[in-house]
Amino acid sequence: MSTLIRPTHWIVGVARRAEFLGAASLETTVGSTLAEAWKQVMDGCLVDADGLATHVAAHFRLPVAELARAEPAARKLLPESLVRRHFIFPMRADDRVITIATADPTDMQMEQDVGFASGRSVCCEVASPAALHEMIEATYSPEQTIEQMLRGVDDAGTGIRVVDDDELAAQNAVSADEAQSGPVVQLVNLVLQRAIERNTSDIHLQPAGNQGIVRYRIDGVLVNSGQMPIPALHRVISRIKVLAKLDIADRLRPQDGRARVHVHGRTYDLRISTIPARGAEKCVIRILDTQRAVPLSQVGLLEPELVRMKRMLTHRDGIVVVTGPTGSGKTTTLYAALQEIHGPDINIMTVEDPIEFELPGVTQIQVETKQGVTFASALRAILRQDPDVIFVGEIRDAETAAMAAQAALTGHLVLATLHTNDAPGAIRRLADLGLDHATIASTLRGAVAQRLVRRINPAVAQAIAPEDALTDEEERLAHAFDVRPISRVGPGESAKEAGYRGRLPLAQVFEVTPDIVEMIATGKSIGQVEAAAISHGMRSLRQTGIDRVACGDTTLQELERVLGDVDDRAHEAAAVAAATPADGTPAHASSRTSGHGAAPRGTLAIAADAVLAALGDEAHDAHPPRVLVVDDDGANRMIARALLMSEKFDVDEAQDGAEALQRVRSGQVYDLVVLDLDMPHVGGYEVLKAIRADVESAGIPVIILTGTSDAELETQLLDDGADDYIRKPYDPRRFLGRVKATLRRTRG
Repeated sequence: MSTLIRPTHWIVGVARRAEFLGAASLETTVGSTLAEAWKQVMDGCLVDADGLATHVAAHFRLPVAELARAEPAARKLLPESLVRRHFIFPMRADDRVITIATADPTDMQMEQDVGFASGRSVCCEVASPAALHEMIEATYSPEQTIEQMLRGVDDAGTGIRVVDDDELAAQNAVSADEAQSGPVVQLVNLVLQRAIERNTSDIHLQPAGNQGIVRYRIDGVLVNSGQMPIPALHRVISRIKVLAKLDIADRLRPQDGRARVHVHGRTYDLRISTIPARGAEKCVIRILDTQRAVPLSQVGLLEPELVRMKRMLTHRDGIVVVTGPTGSGKTTTLYAALQEIHGPDINIMTVEDPIEFELPGVTQIQVETKQGVTFASALRAILRQDPDVIFVGEIRDAETAAMAAQAALTGHLVLATLHTNDAPGAIRRLADLGLDHATIASTLRGAVAQRLVRRINPAVAQAIAPEDALTDEEERLAHAFDVRPISRVGPGESAKEAGYRGRLPLAQVFEVTPDIVEMIATGKSIGQVEAAAISHGMRSLRQTGIDRVACGDTTLQELERVLGDVDDRAHEAAAVAAATPADGTPAHASSRTSGHGAAPRGTLAIAADAVLAALGDEAHDAHPPRVLVVDDDGANRMIARALLMSEKFDVDEAQDGAEALQRVRSGQVYDLVVLDLDMPHVGGYEVLKAIRADVESAGIPVIILTGTSDAELETQLLDDGADDYIRKPYDPRRFLGRVKATLRRTRG
């Protein structure tokens, strides 16, 4: 009796030639499908798909396909039906050759069909069936890919419902089991719902190569939350644009819109922004919980700052501003302040973009630029509504600043946000927006600078006893901040993911006292004003952060992440010393200020100090030339200062033209002014003319720093009184040579 011999599959021969363990006992036959044959070899020989693909490619002397580098143009040469029938993927093509990724290099029929369809010769590369399947589905069937992403998810965004803007609040109730139809809608709902459940402030949907990435900003830090194929990302962003009533066909211009959703019994506003990004789009969604406003006592301010903040809110007129970068909690603090002063006898009106929280009993106006409702125009209308307190979402232009000052001068308390680095810097920012110093002195009641640090999650916190050793990083930061931590995030993967929960504010509260009013009105420098404020109890952001670490609320690493510059201890010590000199007289009574009179110094100034420290004590003599360097670019000021000090010059700095004129007019004697030409608001040309027009300063030599090569402009500068000019970027030797030459000509 004869035995029927069933031929083995070609892939078994590859496995045996590669001497895979167990290959000899494989019984995979020619009748098996391609996917089954690959799987049986992988399971029987304990090899993964990539490893098997490498051996198959080597066996047939073919390259391994890099599917991520497939060129979109090649896909146009083959119909989807042919790609699916032969289970291949087009990689690239030119006028003569098309390259195909396949899991079966022995398929001669495939090669003939592809050659006929494309009109080109066929070259093959090897990929596993699983990789080919994923690429085909991601490219030709994004809806099916999205369904696979949703498969196994218990609650695929069914707890979320889109709310029309004109829908009444009474109609906002939604059933938890109300589902949306369609995989794209479900995926968008799932992304939004999970973000809200994780207390996310922003969702980022962005392309990254052939993948789309979803990232959540949680407690101020971006974390990856998943990825999807690029075609799926396009459809998800299109769905979001539909929600925001944006043009889904326009992918070449930035667009902004709004939407509203209802999740787990709460309503959330979504601020949606899209921008083009290398053939795709990036979308960022800001999530605003309209019902999250908290009282001032629950914001988390430390007691000294809370007391000073409440004291500022007792004023019945004037301006109180909260400053800080985007996402630092400014609006949350001001909403809490509104709740602090709200009462049945107080008429509070706001103008915002957008309205972030809903406050019962408060009239809130949404900025709508397309309809002509701007901050300034809304403020003008509000003044006719008999308000007691006005909240301005942001003072961002001269017109809004002027209207806010007018409101404050006519007996209203104005609360607003502003963008500055620290609280005293609000004076300079208001001046930049066009308010004169007399108006600022009359209206400004105080300013609060704010940052947010993450709070240590108590569930994973690890106490640090006094006898416990610190890590190298903790030792470094403890020395830099001069504080020993009492708590850290515990070890382990779970701690890395959830080491922090929630955020706490660091605040610098600047109160305008009567003597500070006089200093502002007479144009004293910000450094002098800051010293006076410190003498009255103002603490820096750094000091409040140190308190947080000392209490175990946060870590030194978090403090460094938020504040950045850990080396301004010397500046703060100097500021405190300036505020309380040995003779007991206030620092602001002195006419001379330090070379950094504007604000706490940052990395650039510290770097310049390091250069000077290396020069030794002999870098100063009894009567060195005194030079004022004026430039809005901190890097240029740092370089110029270090170079001049290396030649034993006494150097002061000014960050803009207005500060430069204040210094020159304050009676300080300068042997030279090095002046940048291009600065905002008050440029170098205006400063030059002002110096030459004043009898007391007309004799000061001035060197202009300019980035232009316009010979006519340079001639004009010399005609108008400049002693010399230096083109940027400047060579250090040439810079010092021109400075010395100017001083020799003018000092003899």
